Order: sequence, then structure tokens, then C-alpha cells
Amino acid sequence: MGLQVVFLGTAASIPTPNRALSAIAAKREGEVILFDCGEGTQRQMIRARIGFNRRTKILITHMHGDHVLGIPGVLQTMSLLGRDKPLQIFGPPGIRAFIDAVVQTVRFYLGFPVNIHEITSEGSVCEERGYEVQSVRADHPGPALAYALTEKPRPGRFHPERAVSLGVPKGPSWSKLQQGHEIELADGRKVKPQQVLDPPRSGRKIVYTGDTRPSEKILKLAQGADVLIHEATFADDLIERAAEDGHSTASQAATIAGKAGVGLLVLTHISSRYEDSKLLLEEARAIFSNTRIAEDFMRIDVPLHRE
Repeated sequence: MGLQVVFLGTAASIPTPNRALSAIAAKREGEVILFDCGEGTQRQMIRARIGFNRRTKILITHMHGDHVLGIPGVLQTMSLLGRDKPLQIFGPPGIRAFIDAVVQTVRFYLGFPVNIHEITSEGSVCEERGYEVQSVRADHPGPALAYALTEKPRPGRFHPERAVSLGVPKGPSWSKLQQGHEIELADGRKVKPQQVLDPPRSGRKIVYTGDTRPSEKILKLAQGADVLIHEATFADDLIERAAEDGHSTASQAATIAGKAGVGLLVLTHISSRYEDSKLLLEEARAIFSNTRIAEDFMRIDVPLHRE
């Protein structure tokens, strides 16, 4: 079961020759979950070979231009390419008015349903069969959100030798046990899943902060994440500027990662002043060693938990 993170845009505020504006895609079981949608995202999706007719959700962190101005282009490209699957868009208050205004004024045809969900409280944003998305408030001017995509636990490893010793015939009964259902044998004996399965295996977790100052809410959201994608707009010499503008430095992001016990920290939303992001990486790794700087089109495969 693959889970891959594709960085489509990693710049802050304005694009650079090497970095597009904020957009990150999580690809999971034929679905694309897009975190933010900065200007030019549809071109980045084409270059990354991310299909436009997949099951798709767009999760917007806040209504600043470098995070939302790509939505019109994505919608129009999807429509021109014949998309027919519904599209779900989640975001803070204002996202509905923005999309409605674009559709009404630009007047392009949409050949598929667009379902818009404005998030007004923290907690569960959506729940699917295999995962849940939760949000908390980020510490940034205006309504701003951070998101966590957390997979639901998977059944533990199945032991066929145990099933055989209990007299469970191979076939549908094995499948039911693997799916967590108790079965009854022909002689009336009942077999429970825990008799043939190891304990459940935890699901994977990806957290994306959007734009934010360091935050206790972000720290709590990031607890135990496999991948924490945290903004790092500035280096430490601009820590006061970061606080004023509602952003974080690389070392502040690394401090959150260390306290949260995450597996990997990826820094994104890089200011255009850092043509070479080596300084940001050095400052972060001095606190949290397993840190990477996001680059456009970088891909990270998140492995399944084997326990």
C-alpha cells in the first residue's frame, strides 16, 4: 500500500527559478490529497505526472495568495482534460466565496462536481475507509489551519498455522478473521481474530503545518508523525521578523520535530532570499538530525509500519 509525498511547490510568497509556490501532493491508493495550491500548481502537476482525473481532495491552509491562486488553473485544467470525478475542497472560511467568484467571473465550464467544505472548528475534517484528516489552528495572521493525515490501524500479521491448528478451513473464514471478524466453526466453536492475528499495526501519519509561528497546537498535532512538513521561511538571524509575520525559522521547526518525536522533518516555504538553503539545513540539523529541505519534485515514500 503506497504512500508517497510529492513536493510540487516549496517557495514562500513569490516563486523563484527553482521553486514554485506552495503545493504538496500525497498519493495514496489511487487518490491525490493536495495540500495548498499556489499559482502554477497545474503545471507542476503535469511535470510530476500526477493525473487530473484521480480521486482528489484539496486542503487549503489559509487564504493568502501564494497558497490559493493555483486553484482556478487546476479547476480549468481538470475540466479541459475531461475530469468527471467529484472534487472536494476543504479550507478556512472564505474559500467558498473565492471559488464561487472565480467560477462566476472567469466563466469557464466545470464538467464535474466541486464540493466545498469550510472548516470552522478544530478536529476531524474528513474520514475515509482507510484514513482520517484532522486540523488545528495554525498561528498565522487570519484564519489558518494545519493538517494531519493519519491512516487507520491495519490488522496484525495473519498466522495461517494457527488457523489450521484451530481447525479453521482455508478460504472465506481466513479472510473474515484477517478483516477482524469472529467466525463460528461447523462444530459450534468460535474463533476470534486475536487467536490468529498479531496486534494491530499503526497507520502512517503525515503532518503539514502551512504557515505558522511555533505552536503548542502544532506540536500536539505532530506527535509521532512519520513525516512532519513544517514551514521554515527564515533563518535564525531573522527570528524577530518571523514572529512579526507569523512564520517559523528552521531551528524552531526542528525544535517542534524533536519534541514531537517525528520520524522525518522536511522544511518547506523557503524564502527567496535563500538561493542556497544550506544555512537553513545546518540550523535545523543542529537540533534535529533527520531533516531535509524540500525541493520542487522531490518525492518521499513513507513505508508501512511493520510492528
